[in-house]
Amino acid sequence: MKKTLVASLAALTLAAPVALAQMGHGMDDTDMPMGGGQMGHGMDHSNMPMSTEQMDGAVHTNAVINSIGDGTANVSHDPIPEIGWPAMTMDMTMSADAQMMGAVAAGDTVTLMLIKGDDGIYQIGAIMPQ
Repeated sequence: MKKTLVASLAALTLAAPVALAQMGHGMDDTDMPMGGGQMGHGMDHSNMPMSTEQMDGAVHTNAVINSIGDGTANVSHDPIPEIGWPAMTMDMTMSADAQMMGAVAAGDTVTLMLIKGDDGIYQIGAIMPQ
């Protein structure tokens, strides 16, 4: 099962740039009605230690935290059409400087901000409780 998940994630990662190019994904915080460093999902990006490239390529989704470990989280997330991912349950790596925007525990519903790592794989850049 783990090999199938890895193969699926690899295929999805390879397809993501094509999906983004077709969608013209280029919105920044000023394109959303909330402005002030917040996109429509309510996550404040103003103090996040991420590169412009990471912020421009960031995607957001609602998810349930199933477990959080040292540097990883198991989540069940909604579909993420920006990168062609269906709803699924998966283990995700948390970036070294992932932002915890409040206390989070197993069973909590959250908003995840996913950023593309240097290896091209999406990882959790921030978690905000809902």
